[in-house]
Amino acid sequence: MKDKIKHVMSELSLEEKVALCSGEDFWHLKGIERLGLPKIMVTDGPHGLRKQDADADHLGMFGSVPSTCFPTAVGLASSWDNELVYNLGEKLAEECITEKVSVLLGPGANIKRHPLCGRNFEYFSEDPFLSGKLSASLIKGIQSKGIGTSMKHFVANNQETMRMGIDALVDERTLREIYLKGFEIAVKEAQPWTVMCSYNKLNGTYLSENKKILDDILKKEWGHNGLVMTDWGACNNRVNGLIAGQELEMPGSNGIHDQKVIKAIKEGTLSEKVLDERVSRVVELILKSKETLDKDNSQFDKEEHHAFARKVAADTIVLLQNKDNILPLNKNQTVALIGEFAKIPRYQGSGSSLINPIKLSKAYDAFKEVLGDKLLYAPGYNIKNDVVEDFLVSEAIKIAKKADVVVLMVGLTDLFESEGFDRTHLNIPNNHLHLINEIADVNKNIIIALSNGSPIVMPWKDNVKGIIEQYLGGQASGEALCDIVFGKVNPSGKLAETFPNSLTEFPSNQNFPGLPRQEEYREGLYVGYRYYDSVTTEPLFPFGYGLSYTTFEYSDLVVSKDKNIEVSFIIKNKGKIEGKEIAQVYISLNDSVVYRPEKELKGYRKVSLKAGESKTVKLVIPLTSLEIYNVDGFKLENGKYTVKVGKSSKEIVLKETINVKSSSMVIADNLNTYKNINDSFEPSKADFEILYGREVPAYPNIKPYNINSVFNELKGTLIGKMLHKTITKQFVGMIGEGETNEAILKMMESMVDEMPFRSMVTFSNGAISENRALGLLDLMNKRIFKGIWKIIRG
Repeated sequence: MKDKIKHVMSELSLEEKVALCSGEDFWHLKGIERLGLPKIMVTDGPHGLRKQDADADHLGMFGSVPSTCFPTAVGLASSWDNELVYNLGEKLAEECITEKVSVLLGPGANIKRHPLCGRNFEYFSEDPFLSGKLSASLIKGIQSKGIGTSMKHFVANNQETMRMGIDALVDERTLREIYLKGFEIAVKEAQPWTVMCSYNKLNGTYLSENKKILDDILKKEWGHNGLVMTDWGACNNRVNGLIAGQELEMPGSNGIHDQKVIKAIKEGTLSEKVLDERVSRVVELILKSKETLDKDNSQFDKEEHHAFARKVAADTIVLLQNKDNILPLNKNQTVALIGEFAKIPRYQGSGSSLINPIKLSKAYDAFKEVLGDKLLYAPGYNIKNDVVEDFLVSEAIKIAKKADVVVLMVGLTDLFESEGFDRTHLNIPNNHLHLINEIADVNKNIIIALSNGSPIVMPWKDNVKGIIEQYLGGQASGEALCDIVFGKVNPSGKLAETFPNSLTEFPSNQNFPGLPRQEEYREGLYVGYRYYDSVTTEPLFPFGYGLSYTTFEYSDLVVSKDKNIEVSFIIKNKGKIEGKEIAQVYISLNDSVVYRPEKELKGYRKVSLKAGESKTVKLVIPLTSLEIYNVDGFKLENGKYTVKVGKSSKEIVLKETINVKSSSMVIADNLNTYKNINDSFEPSKADFEILYGREVPAYPNIKPYNINSVFNELKGTLIGKMLHKTITKQFVGMIGEGETNEAILKMMESMVDEMPFRSMVTFSNGAISENRALGLLDLMNKRIFKGIWKIIRG
């Protein structure tokens, strides 16, 4: 491979080198036929293949080829099953091979800093260790078949609000231990062929040109040997991006940025040696892809993939509540299945990851096959709105009175969560909430089946007996839910995120989503369970929590330390049916010279046990995983560490203390506000500045408008308002006739709101020159004559 790359590089002209560093169109990289470099295709994932069925470079939100829609990342993470996720990666790769797709854009490894992030359904966890391990498993599974991945969105892309312009202010330790750590684990263990940099700024610098992150850390410190591509339209300054470590601009700028790069080379502001380093990685990606493209693109087995999707969906379901052992049900009971989700399932998130499924199972059909005439059904609500419709509720009450048990399917609709916008509250739709309350008055045997991509509050929790969290379970979600409800599959999923009682409990809520252009991560390391386990507040459901139809007993903990920490314990299935348990290992150091969360996840294992069976679980925890970032690097602190084995972060069943000696000198941080936290933890700006190690920069002025102003700011002007309306109309037109609805329109409008003005040049395919765009900015800034002159010059 090295010789091939070297040969290609020696044959490339300067213009060809520059051209290779940007996309040909929305989904393809450029090829050079005379050198045997094919034009390769990249396309959206990460839980299914979203390939457009035409070459046009439009959004393609619906016009994509049929593919298997697997559960989204929020569900996959609930499986805590590295092998399952690896196998899913293999299936995704098989579909990519069939469709001649070279790189699947995923997985999403961003941390769930706050439960209202609209794209949380596409991310694994609030914990970087779990996120990193599952990301690595998926990457390895996909790449084992010769298909590349693009781990995203690198980094601190933890909200949709102003995601294209927000400046995430994160202190170095939090950045290293929380927001970079998952990416670091996956890069070192799996070497994704590409990493996708995010739109946002980090501590003042756009990620697309952040040399510290892309070059110093990703490439040099972690040893990433793939390339960095931009998120679509995330390139700010192309020359600075190349210098910083960004190889590939997507989707390309119709040659506008190429000319700037060539000029920079000729003027000496960009070294051709740096350019060669970047281009060689693009060439390597194309050559690796060519090896797979040259193979037979045999068709994958659609039925086999659907069956696997069903298995995955069942393994990701989390049983949150099971009073009086109401579950599993038996087929002799009369069951009222209520909720329009039963016939029109919400099985995936809305946005760029939207899959056109090969087939789609529905809970109603699956339940009907089991129950026959003993199944009663009523929609109960309309998924297209949030309005209580009395006749639908009355119909649902009528069948609930006749039933032995009610299975009530509720959750979040696309109107409530999607890529493009953040949620504004933790509630389910009013018509769902009203329905639960009304049914609870006429039947006490209620099982709630949730379809949602992120946590919700449950004021009705004590009025129902069963709660099943199925998240967004993919195309086989209906069959998988039926498998769990009737006991064909014993639930084994556990939460990979914390469910709060209210928004105010989250310390990140103080600054979410922050000012329009600046977000202070004042909570530091206290993300999710790291906060809840450090205070007395009990969450609605803790991280790592999930029930089973059987019970498990832990015993015989043995902890030894040499070069690593070795943990051994026994798990016994004390019930009468087979089941799977997810054992979690946390480690604490309470007597530390720096602030720390009460404990942190450092290991886990999913174990399958037959009735009455016992197994010994052995885990090896590297001492390096106990290191913290202190002053100028990762260091291991001396002290007595407690190894805690638990069924969840809150339910610790075994623990043992060990002494760890280290030659590292850990410097005290003197962060008393963070060290001595309580339930009302709310750091001030002054507290954060001590943590941040510098003053918080002044809030940037919105005016005068500039090339990075977003349309939500620009639409305060007449020209900006007209442009916003025109672009939104064009985006909606790209989707396809008959496919738009209120949720899609909301997402599109929000995405245009967040779009920086510079994107208009990139996405216009040359229709609007950079000079004319600057002229429009002058007009919006009331520099009339300058603006008109630039527009005339073109």
